[in-house]
Amino acid sequence: MSEAYIIGTGMIRFGKYPQATVRTMAEEAINLALADAGVTAKDLQAAYFSNTFWGMFSNQHSIRGQVVLRGMGIDRIPVVNVENACAGASTALHLAWQGVKAGLYDVALAVGSEKITSEDKIKSLSAYAFCMDVEHFDRHVEMIMKVGQSFNLKLPEGENAPGQGKSIFMDAYAMGARWHMDRFGSTQKQLAAICAKNHFHGSLNPLAQYQQNMTVDEVLADKSIAWPLTRSMCAPVGDGAAACIVASESFLKKLKDARPVRIRASVLGQGTDRDLDGEDIGAWLSRQAYDVAGVGPDEIDLAELHDATAYGELHQTEVMGFCPIGEGGPFAESGATKVGGKMPINTSGGLECRGHPIGASGLAQIHELVLQLRGLAGPRQVEGARIGLAENGGGNIGVEEASMCVHVLEKV
Repeated sequence: MSEAYIIGTGMIRFGKYPQATVRTMAEEAINLALADAGVTAKDLQAAYFSNTFWGMFSNQHSIRGQVVLRGMGIDRIPVVNVENACAGASTALHLAWQGVKAGLYDVALAVGSEKITSEDKIKSLSAYAFCMDVEHFDRHVEMIMKVGQSFNLKLPEGENAPGQGKSIFMDAYAMGARWHMDRFGSTQKQLAAICAKNHFHGSLNPLAQYQQNMTVDEVLADKSIAWPLTRSMCAPVGDGAAACIVASESFLKKLKDARPVRIRASVLGQGTDRDLDGEDIGAWLSRQAYDVAGVGPDEIDLAELHDATAYGELHQTEVMGFCPIGEGGPFAESGATKVGGKMPINTSGGLECRGHPIGASGLAQIHELVLQLRGLAGPRQVEGARIGLAENGGGNIGVEEASMCVHVLEKV
């Protein structure tokens, strides 16, 4: 089978854009990716378009990718619409990789665009709940509350227990954080250290939604969402788009001045029904990715992990194999995950600071890794970066992600 390479990426700064649309943001990201690759729209042979909420907010259902691409004069090619919650954009990349790897296409586009901000703030916040099993939503809330109350942890006076906050996703992450604290002795301060590190990285990223540095004490003093999570530890609501161009080895040889990044592995899976002590989706899926790539976690130079909250990063750092299970808190607190440390994680600022427009987040991770592997990340550059990993989870069923993609990229 053909090797598959990323030859171009494009991303707009994530943020709140009242006047922008899913279409206009996608167009901008696509044009940036085409220019970066040094190709034109006529070179595209297939496209995969990721979006989750365009139908909910603006009634554009069913043919979202076709609407965007036809509006740009891109026609005739197959267009696949991808909806896989927060993992939608990385799933689009996985499908583009599949098509090129199988020899069906020489050039494929993966793009994600999402607009979540709205004058109706309740609608924006409630949208995330639709990335769950809505038919059994009440049962899920009851499970979170029951499990959250089973730990030997006393909540500080006045704090919200998981299941009683404003966001069911933050409640789920808070439950996981409390389980980890109860099981392994991790602390709220360690979560704050992760968040402060991401704010430092975000302050160096001109495309991050939040670019303000924060100290550990400032993170801890921020508004509580669902204990132990404060507002700074949680990804913001925002809009944005990102795209990349995937090409075959034969097409790559036709390009001048190409700056390709090889896709060593692309794996996609869904979660399982398990309890909190069962094997996590990230653990077995990352093993698949390492096996396909022919590398181990000790050979990864940097990673972009799905940190919808600071606990998400702590958890994924462990299950990706970057430190032993239970030691993610001390590992982060030691400075190991900061630029210049042993294992830089979320050099983009992560979802907590780069932002999290659901349908675009996975490709924003890829954009950061490509910059790093090309040596173009500026003040947040990881010295000697050769192999990077991206983990992107989507939705929630039970105690883990409904879906997840893991990609391993290599400098050429």
